[in-house]
Amino acid sequence: MWNDVKVIRSNAGTVSKYVFEKASAVAEAVLYAYPDHATRTVICCSTQSGCPVGCRFCGAGDSFVRSLTADEIVSQPARLLADTGVPASGIRRLQIMFMSMGEPLLNLAGLAPAIRRLHGLFPNAALLVSTSGPRVDYGPFREVSREIPTVGLQFSAHESTDEARDRLIPFRAKLTLAEIAEEGEQWAIATGRRPFFNYCARPENSTEQDADRLARLFAPDLWEATISLVCERDEHVAAANARQRDLAEDFRQRLAARGFLTRTFDPAGQDDIGGGCGQLWFVQDWMRRNAHRARPSVGRSLPVVHTPH
Repeated sequence: MWNDVKVIRSNAGTVSKYVFEKASAVAEAVLYAYPDHATRTVICCSTQSGCPVGCRFCGAGDSFVRSLTADEIVSQPARLLADTGVPASGIRRLQIMFMSMGEPLLNLAGLAPAIRRLHGLFPNAALLVSTSGPRVDYGPFREVSREIPTVGLQFSAHESTDEARDRLIPFRAKLTLAEIAEEGEQWAIATGRRPFFNYCARPENSTEQDADRLARLFAPDLWEATISLVCERDEHVAAANARQRDLAEDFRQRLAARGFLTRTFDPAGQDDIGGGCGQLWFVQDWMRRNAHRARPSVGRSLPVVHTPH
């Protein structure tokens, strides 16, 4: 399946990064324990090698190699779960999230069979698809979500206006925030489950006005909000610090005050192995060494966006 698998463990011992390599592709997955694998295990896995969307905060935002096959997708959480030493059925809370690298809904041909197979292998696992909202037919994904009751849907909003979001996510063939709200509502009607939107709080997008705009866009009685602690591609910038945590918590409270069910995603291993969203340090190195295999994403010529610290 893969010619080489590198495992890089954080100093804290609760997170490990896996880099799957072969001549034609690279994939990255992250394994988290909160605080141990039997209590809660979270896996972030890749659906594409590189990414065509070009998000400016992401370490895969410059290059795209290809979509991964269902076998290549399934092999990532299967390997990570085997390495926990805990039977998957014995994990109290198990989450497999398609959000490490790649746009899942631009690879539904690989994603849909992978979801079915993973549900068969690990029926107690929540299977969360995190998407930037490409302009595709969402009907087939709604069908998979109806079929598999553990599938969840999260849209990466990250901004409260389309203008700001266009600068962060330059991919043109994507839904507007209002269209995301509509697709999320249709998914909720089809499945009976609540969708999420993900938001990376920064000083310039965490005001009362931002919270108001989000509450107008996404009905708080339907949507849940995930506040990401950091979205940062730069391996030279420390990601975890009290100021960023305080900022994320302050904005989470603003959204909660407007009626949203909220949570904060605070991954370990951000500073020593790049465990946070977009911190694909080892993929970036592979891309540099294999530039001839990758084609530019839509955002390669645009400036990188960093989270201020």
